Amino acid sequence: MPQSPGKPALIPWRTVRRRAALAVVTALLVGAAAPPSASPQGVGDRLFPDLGNPGYDVAAYDIKFDYHANSRPLDAVTTIAARATTGLDHFNLDFSGGTVRSVTVNGLPAQFASAKEDLVVTPSVALPAEGLFTVVVRHTSDPRDPKDGGWIRTKDGLVMANQADAGHRVFPCNDHPSDKARFTFHVTAPSGLTVVANGRPEGRAARGANTAWTYRTEHPMATELAQVAIGRSAVVHRTGPHGLPVRDVVPAADRQRVEKWASKTPEQIAWMEGKTGRYPFENYGVLIADASTGFELETQTLSLFERSLFVRDDLPAWYLESIMVHELAHQWFGDSVSPATWSDLWLNEAHATWYEALYAEHKGGRTLDARMRAAYEHSDAWRGDGGPPALPKPPDPGRRISIFRPVVYDGGALVLYALRQKIGAASFDRLEREWVNAHRDETATTADFTALASQVSGQDLKEFLQDWLYGPKTPPMPGHADWKAGAKPA
Repeated sequence: MPQSPGKPALIPWRTVRRRAALAVVTALLVGAAAPPSASPQGVGDRLFPDLGNPGYDVAAYDIKFDYHANSRPLDAVTTIAARATTGLDHFNLDFSGGTVRSVTVNGLPAQFASAKEDLVVTPSVALPAEGLFTVVVRHTSDPRDPKDGGWIRTKDGLVMANQADAGHRVFPCNDHPSDKARFTFHVTAPSGLTVVANGRPEGRAARGANTAWTYRTEHPMATELAQVAIGRSAVVHRTGPHGLPVRDVVPAADRQRVEKWASKTPEQIAWMEGKTGRYPFENYGVLIADASTGFELETQTLSLFERSLFVRDDLPAWYLESIMVHELAHQWFGDSVSPATWSDLWLNEAHATWYEALYAEHKGGRTLDARMRAAYEHSDAWRGDGGPPALPKPPDPGRRISIFRPVVYDGGALVLYALRQKIGAASFDRLEREWVNAHRDETATTADFTALASQVSGQDLKEFLQDWLYGPKTPPMPGHADWKAGAKPA
């Protein structure tokens, strides 16, 4: 399967350890540098400059959590298999959500120090360029302060909400979507609770009064999409298109009450496949959590939803189902094809909003044209408030998720509508399928989308999309000369 540029294929842990040992011997010839002063680093993301870390690519995470109660930190061990892209006498991990007890690199004790939201690691032996290495961090993971995301406490346990930059509040990592990796989770919890995580179950075993659960992803995943759910849950199994395993995780007490909604998932997957091609992962399901988050989240293979959405009686069926489709669409747009930078966020949210709107038209007669005309009227105000779709303003101080503004949702979908008007429905539909096929399991940029749109349509769309994606004002809508972009409140 495709790999991100420069990323290694997944390597068995035995091989990683063996090659890492050889790297240690080689590095002995170089020697270890003196411990540097601890300072945060980043990959230079325009919106989150301190997020991510240069110098290495992560191939796999193996994470062990020992859950006791919401009132106590989890005991944890995070093992990271990576490849150095340059010689390293030290490197940084993103981590700020617990206490670090020890760090080893290639089996040898390493020095470590905190620097803001980074963990600076100095191995005993410098790491050579292109060398494989393994980092083991023994730490706690604290769910008691959820204000910045990461662990979200529910009525009976925990779930994760790591978008955009909160994965490192749960476990040490390279917390940027440009460095996707495979994940294995081992979670021990009291036997009265159910644990579910991204990917396929790999088994469970009783350990006294506790049960140990293991899950493994078959595809690389961004840290912001990781999910571990612990609680009094029922797991409902069904079958989707092509025999796809579907597992929904719902509060056990509400199993019958929410079934009429959860049971819609196979039909929704089939509808999406008719638009964009085959579902890209090993399984799917909805995770309904008894928590108040204020948002839903496309965690990979297991989308997170608030319980309150599914137990109220005042929402039209088409509306609730279109929200479900929004998070499902993200499995293609945002999860399988991930943004290379957070400025490419519109590629996620515009497409999810697009298919949400199409499904609302399909189920509820709420026409796409009407929604896009309303979006056009608001578009200049949205751009003034949040910046253009592909050049969003930085997050508001103390509100990191404020980058998720209307301009990247309906404002981004409006760009797709303009593109379809420009190149025609047939070319647009072909573009959508080719986009998710060309970049499956990878990251992609706005420039990549522009290039593929030009190739598929046979038109040079660089100037057209430059104006729509980066302009401070909304360009005229092709085919709708009567549409006006007024300065209406968002």
